[in-house]
Amino acid sequence: MSTLESPKRYTITAALPYTNGPIHIGHLAGVYVPADIYTRYLRITGKDVAFICGSDEHGVAISMKAKKEGITPQEVVDKYHAIIKQSFADFGITFDNYSRTSAPIHHETASSFFKKLYEQGDFIEETTAQLYDDEAKQFLADRFVTGTCPKCGNEEAYGDQCENCGSTLNATDLIHPKSTITGTVPTTKETTHWFLPLDKHEDFLRKWILEGHKSDWKPNVYGQCKSWIDGGLEPRAVTRDLDWGIPVPVKGGEGKVLYVWFDAPIGYISSTKEWAAREGKEWEPYWKEKDTKLLHFIGKDNIVFHCIIFPAILKAHGDYILPDNVPANEFLNLEGNKLSTSKNWAVWLHEYLVDFPEMQDVLRYTLTANAPETKDNDFTWKDFQARNNNELVAIFGNFINRVAVLTHKYYNGEVPTPGHFTEIDSETLEQLRKYPEIISSSLERYRFREAGQELMNLARLGNKYLADEEPWKVIKQDEERVKTIMFVALQIATGLAILSEPFLPFTSTKLKNILNISSSDSPSGNSIENLWNDVTEKETLLPSGYILNKSELLFRKIEDKEIQAQLDKLEATKKANTSSALSTGSNANKELMPQKDTINFDDFSKLDMRVGTIIEAEKMAKTKKLLVLKVDTGLDVRTIVSGIAESFTPEEIIGKKVTVLLNLAPRALRGVESEGMILMTENTEGKLVFVNPDEEGVDNGEGIS
Repeated sequence: MSTLESPKRYTITAALPYTNGPIHIGHLAGVYVPADIYTRYLRITGKDVAFICGSDEHGVAISMKAKKEGITPQEVVDKYHAIIKQSFADFGITFDNYSRTSAPIHHETASSFFKKLYEQGDFIEETTAQLYDDEAKQFLADRFVTGTCPKCGNEEAYGDQCENCGSTLNATDLIHPKSTITGTVPTTKETTHWFLPLDKHEDFLRKWILEGHKSDWKPNVYGQCKSWIDGGLEPRAVTRDLDWGIPVPVKGGEGKVLYVWFDAPIGYISSTKEWAAREGKEWEPYWKEKDTKLLHFIGKDNIVFHCIIFPAILKAHGDYILPDNVPANEFLNLEGNKLSTSKNWAVWLHEYLVDFPEMQDVLRYTLTANAPETKDNDFTWKDFQARNNNELVAIFGNFINRVAVLTHKYYNGEVPTPGHFTEIDSETLEQLRKYPEIISSSLERYRFREAGQELMNLARLGNKYLADEEPWKVIKQDEERVKTIMFVALQIATGLAILSEPFLPFTSTKLKNILNISSSDSPSGNSIENLWNDVTEKETLLPSGYILNKSELLFRKIEDKEIQAQLDKLEATKKANTSSALSTGSNANKELMPQKDTINFDDFSKLDMRVGTIIEAEKMAKTKKLLVLKVDTGLDVRTIVSGIAESFTPEEIIGKKVTVLLNLAPRALRGVESEGMILMTENTEGKLVFVNPDEEGVDNGEGIS
């Protein structure tokens, strides 16, 4: 559990975005909006915070993109670093420092880290056989080679991972490997590398995570860590044969670089150093003092690196603190389909602001309301419109507009002096004073969706109060009563201006301008660091006699035609993908495997493919991707384990006709013997589909030839 109830300072890191493309709403929802909300909240409550990020600019994907585009890796990262950094600024992500891993300070820091661990004997040095492309004259990094997964038979597995069954692989494990550079069959060649022996850290990780953080880490994070640890940790290479990255700084490291997963997390430290040097601060307390709370905001694909590998590195070094929490989110989908950069199935941040200028908070609010905190969630344009029109405009904006307009109409913009407070008035003000604690409670547990809805509940409180008290009617009979009503409403409006800042920073600034209060000075005399507490502790937030500025609308209604334009854009993307796929006979956005080696008819005739029917299906325990199927093959009923759980529920495939490879040698998968394979492919949207007979009257057991 968390050991820091009252930390002296906070170090907040957000996952380093990879600079091989711009960022989209999935990145914002999964990492950067929640991290920014939490950081802004800490600042406004007077905490000492370093909010750290930067561009991840090394690794094989950068090299691949550079080769594909005919430019240098540096040109690739320079282009996308600028785009990404600007997108963060545009959406109000308030990093204290945004660095890059190609910076000299990072090369120095990562090299120093490696040398310290090397000198302490924390690495294993091994000479192993690696795949080598004779034509390209280079070793093949994991993403430069594809082949057949030895565990599930997926023919498009990468050299480090099979994206079909989720298995971690070595490139040499692949069956029928091919170089993605030249398309040739690679040879093997010996090379020497250094490995981090994670197995030696297994006891520490088990105690620290499985015992120490069982109650306070999110279930999705804890569960993934437990699966890794229980499965047994193995040594992991920290160097690789590549020409783009940080050179290995020891003898024998010529022509090798630090593995990107090793150098990238150290980027948080080098970015902190950069920030501290610029601000005249000491960087070390933010990473080495035990009264510092370290938090990593990441997506679920980074859990193993930030919860297991990076902590093992920090522990081995000996001088650094470990993360107190890693509130990782799951993935955000778009209109029911997985976000895909290659298929252009995304909402790009730089494009969003062209279509919806000055509406950053609408997207921030919608992404927070739909945040994939414990499971994958979906962004739809219709929901975006509804969140804006039905909540931001109709509740929050409507309340503020009423208050500002009536204050100007009745009192020329001056905060009136209240008279007697009725029981309703007192109860309403008391409810207002409770909201900082209510919202804080959610934020401290990393429940950002819940916290955002509590903020909207405060706006609902204000709306209900005005609707019930009806000052526009009462003014005709009791002007003194209206002064009290408007005074109470203005206190709620001020509370919203303060408490909305972490969630809706641009709106908060507008509202503070309307109320004529600044971010650095509250009307009650407190400085900004106490503003959050003002809402609870101060009897009056906006005193009588205070003059408001001119009113302005905080939000505007989004029309149906604007949403239809976005849906049309996505539909055009679908059609383009489909058209391209039809013209090429496959998905044009997908790198296809080269044709396999030619076989003769006798080889083909050995394959026993039959029509079958799935009669039972259930999820395999402790896995996200595997289903255990019972398939009637006509000859028998057999068990087949298939990596399709993320595409299909067990219920929807029972009774499904499928094509089964019967005479595949049985293979044990997580203790279940799989006796065959179901033939699958992908459609143009990247979804798995069954390769199945669709004609009526084809019975189970019929052969396919």
